[in-house]
Amino acid sequence: MSWRPLPLSVRVCLLLLAALVALCWLGPLLTRFDPHTPDWNAPSVGPGAAGHWFGTDAIGRDVFARTLAGGRLSLAVGLLASAIALGVGLAYGAIAGLAGGRVERAMVRLLDVLSAIPFLLVVILLLTLFERSLALLLGAIGGYVWIDLARAMRAEAARLREAPFLLAATAAGATFAQRLRWHVLPNLLPLAVVYLGLILPQAILVESFLGFLGLGVDEPSASLGTLLAEGVQELDSAPWTLLFPAGLLVATLAAFQFLGDALRDALDVRLRGTEAA
Repeated sequence: MSWRPLPLSVRVCLLLLAALVALCWLGPLLTRFDPHTPDWNAPSVGPGAAGHWFGTDAIGRDVFARTLAGGRLSLAVGLLASAIALGVGLAYGAIAGLAGGRVERAMVRLLDVLSAIPFLLVVILLLTLFERSLALLLGAIGGYVWIDLARAMRAEAARLREAPFLLAATAAGATFAQRLRWHVLPNLLPLAVVYLGLILPQAILVESFLGFLGLGVDEPSASLGTLLAEGVQELDSAPWTLLFPAGLLVATLAAFQFLGDALRDALDVRLRGTEAA
């Protein structure tokens, strides 16, 4: 499959995301304040006061440093959880689509059952009952966002199952594992990358929602969801503690969403096949 040059919309989204990632990872170098250390001389000061670009919260912690630290943590959790969802969804969908018959129908029915479960409530229950950890948080978020990806991979794998090169491989005596590894998975990977851009904002949003409910990472670490919860509590006296983390979250989600939509239009193998026809 040949790759066309990325359109301007994709390049703009990639540049915006690169700027956001660079800001979150390198931004702390631009400030002398630690995100977790209060400045007792400047509690609840507004943006620009006492050298605090985004102001401080009620106990004097720098909002600029905390926003960048929260963005870095939310991005890291979203990326890792999406990678888990990508691995599970890609493998599940590829196996179901290539197997066909009763196996495919059973695996699709299982997806239907999982889709009917209020999975977010299950995630909240798990994080409430068990001791919170980063591994549990990643597994819970990854388990929540993989289902739609698996459906898309299953449909594409079922289409590939009838492709001439796979029929030839079957006639030549290739085993199921060989066809899966050498023919199906490489052809599904571009489409999986497209859907990765679509599930990433979903994973970040779920992590932020859990952090807002107090089910995310523990103190002193803070994600964007945790910062939003703190900002709501200080909305009347220090609205900037909510506005700046919310702005970064909206910008990140919008950039990922636009990137996913643009990649789907540019790289989706089914759309490109239709254009070629």
